[in-house]
Parts: sequence; C-alpha cells; structure tokens
Amino acid sequence: MRIVRLYKINKVLLEHGLDDLIPAKWLPWYARLMRHSIFWIRNKHKDKLAGERITLALQSLGPVFIKFGQMLSTRRDLLHPAIANELARLQDKVPPFSSEAAQQIIKTSLGLTHLSELFSEFDEAPLASASIAQVHAAKLKANNEDVVVKVLRPDIRETIVADMELLFSLASVLQKWLPDGKRLRPVEVVVEYRKTIVDELDLLRESASGIQLGRNFEGSDSLYIPKIYSDYCHSNVMVMERIYGLPISNIDALLAQNTNMKKLAERGVEVFFTQVFRDSFFHADMHPGNIFVSTEHPENPKYIAIDFGIVGTLNREDKRYLAENFIAFFNRDYRKVAQLHADSGWVPNDTNIDEFEMAIRTVCEPIFQKPLAEISFGNVLLQLFNTARRFNMVVQPQLVLLQKTLLYVEGLGRQLYPQLDLWKTAKPFLENWMREQIGVKAMLGKVKANLPFWSEKLPEMPDLLYDSLQQVKRLPLQQQRAQVALLEQQKKSAQSIQWGVTGATFILLSAILPMYDLNWCLPALSAGAGSLCWVLAWRKNR
Repeated sequence: MRIVRLYKINKVLLEHGLDDLIPAKWLPWYARLMRHSIFWIRNKHKDKLAGERITLALQSLGPVFIKFGQMLSTRRDLLHPAIANELARLQDKVPPFSSEAAQQIIKTSLGLTHLSELFSEFDEAPLASASIAQVHAAKLKANNEDVVVKVLRPDIRETIVADMELLFSLASVLQKWLPDGKRLRPVEVVVEYRKTIVDELDLLRESASGIQLGRNFEGSDSLYIPKIYSDYCHSNVMVMERIYGLPISNIDALLAQNTNMKKLAERGVEVFFTQVFRDSFFHADMHPGNIFVSTEHPENPKYIAIDFGIVGTLNREDKRYLAENFIAFFNRDYRKVAQLHADSGWVPNDTNIDEFEMAIRTVCEPIFQKPLAEISFGNVLLQLFNTARRFNMVVQPQLVLLQKTLLYVEGLGRQLYPQLDLWKTAKPFLENWMREQIGVKAMLGKVKANLPFWSEKLPEMPDLLYDSLQQVKRLPLQQQRAQVALLEQQKKSAQSIQWGVTGATFILLSAILPMYDLNWCLPALSAGAGSLCWVLAWRKNR
C-alpha cells in the first residue's frame, strides 16, 4: 500500500514537471538516472507556470500536502510572488465535493429526514471548500440566524491515515540515514503532526476548541470567535454562526475602507502572544483563509477567526523558557539566550556557551530595530538552521505547531504592515507577563488559586502532624530493628555460602574417588553429604 502511494506521489510530481524546478547541479547522478528510467511519465503541464503546477500537484496529492502549501503561501519572503499567489488558492479554493453527498452526510449525522426540519434556507453551492471539509451557507429555522454548516469530506480519514503512514516511513529512513537525523527527530515531528491532523478530522473536538477560544476572548477588542451551535454538531458536521468580514489577504479592500493597518498588524502580534502565554491555548492554523477582519470599525479593527481544527498547547516549563528567551532576545542578552538553551536541554550540556552566544549574536544582531520589510527572514532562518546544526540543537516536537503559527503570524504581519516593529510591539507584553509570573503579585495569585485546596486540607493538619511526630518518635526503634534484621540476613547469607561451598567440595570429591581403587561406599557417602549441604544452603538462603 505504501509503495503504491509513494509511486503515486512521484507520478504526480513528475506529471506536473516539479522535477524541472530543481537545478540539475543539485541532483546526484543516481537521481538523474532514475528520472530518465521512468520515461513513460511525462510533464503534462508544460504550458502552465511554476506556481500553478505546484498548486495543482499539491491539490492532487490531498490534504496533508495541501496544508503544507497553505503554510508556504504565507512565506512571501522565501517564495517568488507569483508562486505565493498561486499557493494562496489552497487556503479556501480547493475543488468541492458534490452537494448531494454533503446534504446526505448532514441528514445522516443529525438524524434528519429533510434539511428543512432544521434549516429554513440551505445553499447547495458551497460557500468555501478546503482540504478537510467544505462549508454551506444556511439559515436556522428556530431563530432565523445566518449560519454555516461545515461538512467533512467523505473518506478523508482513510486518505490522511495512508499519507501519514507514508510520511512516518520516510521520516524513519531520514532519521536513520541523514547526518542530522537524530538531532532533527523527524519521526517525533511526524508523530506530533499526525496527532494534530487526525484531531482535525473530529468536528466535535473542533467545536469544543472554538468554544474554548471564544470564552478566552469574550469581550475582546482584538479577536472575535463566532458562536458555535453545539446542539447541532457531530463528528463530521458542525454548525456555526456565519460571519461577515473581509479576508485578511484582501489588502486592497482593507485599504479601501481605511482600515488602520498599523493597529491591525500590532493586534495580530498581541492576539498571538495572548493565546500562547496567557491562555496556553492557541489557534495553530492561522493561514489567511481562516482569518477575517470585521468591517464595523475600520479605525479600530478586529480579527475574526474560523476553523479551530488545529489548536496547540504549551506546558508551564516550555512557556516560561520561551518567554525568557523572547525577552532575552529583545534585550539582546545573547548570553542568557545561550544559557537558557543549555538549561532547557535544547543543546547538549557540554556546549561551549561562549561560542554559542557569539553564533546567536552573529545571526540576530543585524535584524534588530528593523521593520519587517527590511529583514531577510529567509537568510535569518538559513543561518539559524546552520547554527542549530553546528551546536547539535535538538528539535522540540512539542513546539512544531508554535513554530508553524509564528510563520503564519510573521507572514500576515509582512503583508499587512511591512513597517511593523515586531520587537517593540511584543516586548512590553512579554515583560508584563513575566512580572505576573514572578514577584509578590504572582505569589499572591498562586496563594489565592490554592486557597480552596488548603482550606479543605487544613482540618486534617493536626492529625497529620501528630502522625508524623509519632513516626519520628518510632524511627530509632524501627532503624534498630531494620539493622538487626539486616545483620541476621547477612549471617544467613554467609552460612548459605559456606554450606554451598562445602557441598560443592563433597560433590567434586565423589566424582574423583571412583578413579581410585576404593570401596564404592565412599563416593556415595561423599555425594550424599554434598547434596545434604546444598539442601542446608538452600534453606538458609530462603
């Protein structure tokens, strides 16, 4: 099955001429030989531009590859604009499946005979179609509210599971054979990605994540989460409030309504850091197809987020190390950055901190106090990767989603307001968060949070204290008894060894005596004595 899928992937790539995009000098001789040996697979899209060929190939390969293209579409500093524009079509313009199939899934999942039982209106033409699901506009019969109905693609689970198995196999090979395989940990990264993308196939989980995000940002001026009608949600169907806003990628429309682009970009950074550091629960699929801007107050713009299939969390330790790293970066304290990486185990303990500090300084110093438009993040990423390889930095699989989200946020910021000072915007937020985690205010907050637990356990404290004192009082006697028992055990073990050695001597003697012309009784008595000694040794040891 995997071999068939691998052949299909290669066939799709070659039929779309993606091998032509790789410079010949980068291909080893055996790769060129292999390409010429598959002569029956030819480029069927020679008339199309590179971006269009890449987009069509990713669409043909399915959701796992489509999501990869979605992420690439935000990296306009790494890709040619024409390719980035084509990849942007993957965000919500994937070919839909039939409306009849979608309606049948809705009726079966929600137990309806006719859609009119729940909806007074239902638009058969999909409002949008993505890699995992498509959505249809509708109007609820009960309250006349405009909603969208999200429907999972039929048989999508089997396709994703098959692709993830193939990726797992490829990652295993890479981890084994690549020089950087163990450090990059591709198997663990794929396992982490498989967990998130499989979770995306459960719309009940997505609805719960959306409700959680909505509660976290209730009343916020920065982000709005549409209402989710949990009573009408199923594992492959979700009903949600329909939102009306401008796609974040439609820069011309945002400018036409005089949107405050600087504030919009700054609020994007604020929303990201709030989700990560305040809530430890963040939207991890923030590509432009999932982000809109409200049209109500252009001078005070608000984001609207949809599609909560992929969310990320961070534990307390990772969150603290990240915050300290960010602040150290913003303060240009490269020594602390290097030390934090060593303390967290992200680089080996024997790493030369002075050399690591200088390497980080060399990469990061040129990018500070520059707007996004003047920063070559492609070059920065390349240098950071080389630094990581040089110092055997271990890839952290639990941070893969966060890294992907950072790419999305930076990509959006570049499109919205290239002059954004990312460091100046984020630093006050992180410093305030760190103040809340340490110091008197943080201590009082922890005391307040633990007060109900302590008040419940307080009546038990006198009994626990009395029991502890009684145990301390009995401790010398218990230690004395334990010492006596240990000495007795050692004595028995010594006796067991003695009997065992004596028994072995008698057994050896019983084997030697027949060599001499002696009465047979002597060897028999010697063997019996040896066996008796071994029985006594066994009893002593028991």
